Amino acid sequence: MKPNAASRYIVTQNDLPLSCPMPAMSGWNSHPRVYLPIEKTGKAVCPYCSAKFVLQDTEENHTTHR
Repeated sequence: MKPNAASRYIVTQNDLPLSCPMPAMSGWNSHPRVYLPIEKTGKAVCPYCSAKFVLQDTEENHTTHR
């Protein structure tokens, strides 16, 4: 996974605790690692690269209840 290559990432419970850049990203040290609190709202934005993260389970619940 390339760092800072997308503006939106879908993550799962397996990716928690969530950090940006994520450990699976090549060049994981593209900016200082920051841990993002995504558990309560299901969404988080990286203060360094503005990448948006959405917790998959949360997105599915919002889509189902429209």
